[in-house]
Amino acid sequence: MARVVIDANVIVSAAFGGKPLEAVATALREHDVFISESILEELEGVLRRLSKKLSPEQINYLQEKVGQLLKVAHRIPVSKKLALSRDWKDDHYLSLCKEARADFLISGDKDLLDLDSKVLKRNGITCLIINPASFLEIVP
Repeated sequence: MARVVIDANVIVSAAFGGKPLEAVATALREHDVFISESILEELEGVLRRLSKKLSPEQINYLQEKVGQLLKVAHRIPVSKKLALSRDWKDDHYLSLCKEARADFLISGDKDLLDLDSKVLKRNGITCLIINPASFLEIVP
C-alpha cells in the first residue's frame, strides 16, 4: 500500500472525470492518503470559488469526493514548513510529503512536477511527484 498526497487541483479535476477521477478513486480505495489542515483550507476555498462556475451536479460530485477523501485520509500536522517550490503556495504539499513519508504526490502543477528529485531528497522528500496518468501506470 502506497502513501499518497493528492494536490487539490487533481481533486477538483476529478469532478470532470478522466484520469484525475481514476487516480483519486484508486488512491482512496487502495492506498493510504494523507492530508493537512492547509490542504483542507485550500480545498474549501476552491469549492467556494468554483460554486459560481460549475453546475450544481459538478459541485455536488466534487463535495462528495472531498467528503470521501476526508473520511479515509489520514490527517497529520505539518511541523516544519519547507520552501522549495517556485510557487510558495505549493510548499505545503512538499512539507506534507516529508511529514507523511509519502511515496507519491499526485499533481498536475508544473511547478511541482518540474522539481529536481535531488533537491527534494536533500530535503528529506523521497516521493515521486507525478501526474494522475503516470500514477495509474505505476501503481497497480
